[in-house]
Amino acid sequence: MTFEEARAQFPVLERFAYLNAGTFGPLSRATSAALELRRRRELEEGRSGAGYWETLMEGRQRLRARLAELLHATPEQLALTGSTTDGCNAVIGGLGLGPDDVVVTTDVEHPGLLGPLEASGAAIRVARIRDHPPDDALRVILAAITPATRLLALSHVAWSTGNVLPVAELKAETGLPILVDGAQSVGAIPVDVSPFDYYTVSGQKWLCGPEGTGALYVADPERLRLAAPTSFAFVHDDDPTLRPKPGAARFDRSWVGPGQVAGFEAALDAAPRWALERAREQAHRARARLAEVADVVTATGQATLVTFRVDGDSAEAAARLFAEGVVLRDLPGTGWLRASIGWWTSDEDVERLVAAL
Repeated sequence: MTFEEARAQFPVLERFAYLNAGTFGPLSRATSAALELRRRRELEEGRSGAGYWETLMEGRQRLRARLAELLHATPEQLALTGSTTDGCNAVIGGLGLGPDDVVVTTDVEHPGLLGPLEASGAAIRVARIRDHPPDDALRVILAAITPATRLLALSHVAWSTGNVLPVAELKAETGLPILVDGAQSVGAIPVDVSPFDYYTVSGQKWLCGPEGTGALYVADPERLRLAAPTSFAFVHDDDPTLRPKPGAARFDRSWVGPGQVAGFEAALDAAPRWALERAREQAHRARARLAEVADVVTATGQATLVTFRVDGDSAEAAARLFAEGVVLRDLPGTGWLRASIGWWTSDEDVERLVAAL
């Protein structure tokens, strides 16, 4: 598949320089068609019957297997969720953290991770890495760890600065359990979850899936307590004993609709084999061009988010750019704009952004 053929899957790219996959990725025609097909079937055939449920469960298992292949995991290690926040809640609640437990995180984390941490009651130590170069992050985070540290909880790619955090190095150095927020990494950079204990996945961002889709990797599901079970958590058979499903399926969100499942599967199938390599190259080019006209926050050689400062109000700047056909987001309270550079981003998209600035 050529770049032009792959890019043509996304109608929105015909109108916009769409640089906002860090929030929502563009939807492909195949994803939209899968969503619509499921809706039409439910409209015409209803949402009941053995065939309906069989199709639903088969779709979930196909999606689980497809995600496992992408992440270098096994299907038994993956739960289907609605978001990275769902996964963070499942892990943090399942660990049963309390005031005597210390969790180390950083000052570049998203509320989707920070919220569950705050609700846990654990003592939270924040490693302040935002104003440090990425090469200093490991040292700063290690300095925040104490003998009471029970969990490391941090992003693979910071949603604000766009810098890559040393998650693999931290695991290797400390051996501590680690929860990785993968919202800005999976689908954007190569990811192998096998070194980690827990890794969350967002479906609607870089993987271009529908809203309300995601996944959670659990290295050893038997070692994580089922803190907030849903009906999907248990085996349903003639045995009246309430038994958790084997593997990470016990942590499934109670309902990810069949349309969302089908749409997510279609989105995964739509990504070309060269996607990550091209995304890396294009992000490097975009950062270099932006550095000619703006004060870039993101260090060189990072992932696919490129954050930069603007004069004046960043929300107003984002609105002005949108009116000129460039879609990105502002980061409130920072004066920063964030461009998401995907494999589908063309040279013309980058030049359109630079010209608009």
